Amino acid sequence: MTESGLSPADPLPPTPRRFSVIVPAFNEVENVPDLFQDLAGTFSRFQLNGEVVFVDDGSTDGTLEAARAAAGAAGIEDRTVFLRHRVNKGKTAALVTAVRSTDSPIYVLFDADLQHATDEIPRFLDALDDDHDVVVGRKVGDYPKRLVSGVYNRLSRMIFRVPVRDLNSMKAFRREVVDEIHLREDWHRYLVVLAHDRGFRIGEIDIDLLPRRHGVSKYSGQGRVVVGVLDLVSVWFQLVFSRKPMLFFGLTGVFVAGVGVLVGLVALILRYALGTGFRPLLTLVVFLVLLGGLLFVAGLLAELIAGLRAEVEDLRRELRR
Repeated sequence: MTESGLSPADPLPPTPRRFSVIVPAFNEVENVPDLFQDLAGTFSRFQLNGEVVFVDDGSTDGTLEAARAAAGAAGIEDRTVFLRHRVNKGKTAALVTAVRSTDSPIYVLFDADLQHATDEIPRFLDALDDDHDVVVGRKVGDYPKRLVSGVYNRLSRMIFRVPVRDLNSMKAFRREVVDEIHLREDWHRYLVVLAHDRGFRIGEIDIDLLPRRHGVSKYSGQGRVVVGVLDLVSVWFQLVFSRKPMLFFGLTGVFVAGVGVLVGLVALILRYALGTGFRPLLTLVVFLVLLGGLLFVAGLLAELIAGLRAEVEDLRRELRR
């Protein structure tokens, strides 16, 4: 027997996983008491060695003060980090702020509206242990935006070839994922896409979507659909063409200039074979050839920028190491 009471042949007890639950919150004062009670209960039942990183994203209803009081009442104030944005910056900025403030190896992104159960957290941690770098929850059951969400996710799978069926839900991921990729505003929903593009291993589990207990959704309205579509196009362009911009600008420039040459040939045939002149065709030829040349030059400049960007990313990774 050893001093600890274990014989050399006895297996050592598992080391608790260290992780952070990132909770972005914007005007969720009514939900934070239930949130911290549920988190405290989950940590206790599953004996989790985690912390809560609560990011008040510019709330104006006293969310941060209510959160501090709720964490104290739940008995987890000593394992909660409180951060605050002076103005509302969005969920992606809250995620980045939380990651920069901690050194946890694992993160769980959890919404303050409690539309997912806190008891899902251990399931995500177990799924990460199953040889995954990112684990996404697939919402099951009926919910108000199911049709819009389904179309968006199906379109994303078709374009990006990601091996999951729901991009915008509860997530867990390793720190190296967010160290490797750059998240712009509102790009938290594309974390899976960007991670998959870098070769990280992606997993998925089914989770229930629960009705909101209090308040109203902050992600609703037709404008969100438009923003989502524009972001999708932007991410697609970045992944497909940002590394080799000449594929877009150069080929497009050659095509446009080629069309200009063809139009010029038509103009010559009309003028000298048929004896008919049409001056607007000459203007169109000049426009198309100049536009094609400008696009080709833009491609060359974009190649230089892409090369500098790659060098900066390599330097950033070296500095982090």
